[in-house]
Amino acid sequence: MTFFFALLAILALAAWWRVRRQAAEAAARHTQTLAALKSDGAAALDAHQRRLETLLDSMVDGLIVLDGRGRIALSNHAAEALFGFSRQMVGGTLLEAVRHHEVAALATRLGAEAAILDHELRLEGLQPRVLQVNAIALHDAAGAGAGAMLVFHDLTRLRELEGARQEFVANVSHELRTPLSLIKSAAETLLDGAKSDSAALDRLLPIIDRHADRLTLLIDDLLLLAQLDSGRLVLHPQPSLLRTAAQEVFGDLAQRARAREVRLENAIPDGLMAQADPDRLRQVLSNLVDNGIKYGRPGGCLTVSAGAKAGGWVEVCVRDDGPGIPPEALVRVFERFYRVDKARSREQGGTGLGLAIVKHAVQAHGGEVRVESEPGLGAAFYFTLPAAG
Repeated sequence: MTFFFALLAILALAAWWRVRRQAAEAAARHTQTLAALKSDGAAALDAHQRRLETLLDSMVDGLIVLDGRGRIALSNHAAEALFGFSRQMVGGTLLEAVRHHEVAALATRLGAEAAILDHELRLEGLQPRVLQVNAIALHDAAGAGAGAMLVFHDLTRLRELEGARQEFVANVSHELRTPLSLIKSAAETLLDGAKSDSAALDRLLPIIDRHADRLTLLIDDLLLLAQLDSGRLVLHPQPSLLRTAAQEVFGDLAQRARAREVRLENAIPDGLMAQADPDRLRQVLSNLVDNGIKYGRPGGCLTVSAGAKAGGWVEVCVRDDGPGIPPEALVRVFERFYRVDKARSREQGGTGLGLAIVKHAVQAHGGEVRVESEPGLGAAFYFTLPAAG
């Protein structure tokens, strides 16, 4: 009997041990499952966070999200670039990151206001910017304050374009008004009785004719610029001899050159060709040569030269030996209606659009324009075109 009870005890102990081992194995498997689920959840959360950051960083507008304590919970690259802070500032205060009291004041206002819309903000610095700020207060499910979201839209380029448009309209109005007023004045004089005076006719009719031509030229240039801006101008590139094109332009402008005793020199090598629209090429050369004749030195020399460049390009240079261009004006000479010497430009005539047309016509071919000048040493205008063949 003792043996029987001992055997039962041994069996019971073995069963208990087996159950204990199974329980331990089950616990280990449970722990492993929880760890795997936790790892998968962390990976999924991390992937979601990365997708969210990628999405926000693709936004053009700047975004800053504040938590309930007023600290930065989220930001994107656009906001960081606008205010010059890094993502390491997440968790810091808004004022520490943006260093702009007006922005911090907007966030503070959201405690009393649900939203602030279309607020304009100016950032001073080396590159001043104008921002449009839209901000909303965030709330949790119970309606309690949970932070704020601020979106910053950069209006700088829009304001620059608006300023350029206003300046353009003002310049066009001025350029139209001057010849129109002279034509009207001459016509009124004739209508008042001067038409019977042959001397008055000889004096006034050329004024009407000259300024009507000036209006026509201005309108033609404006229409051409509009076509170049919109991309509607159709180019017909073909192999074009640069020396021949320059010689044709010299022939067209020979009388003007003689009037100012300017010698025209064609230094373009024979056989050098560009892949260009012949009409636009002659127009570019004509505008640059005419510009050099008008503003170069009376009795001086204007030279057109060209050469091949690496990468399948040719570069043309139109150089005069006049007084040159002041350094501060070099970056603006290709702007529409910009004139270095307004009084002299009015005296010489022209629309003030010649160099702007040069720039856009060359860019339409894929080329570039630039100018080099030192006061007293003349000016050199360069432009590139694709080489033919």
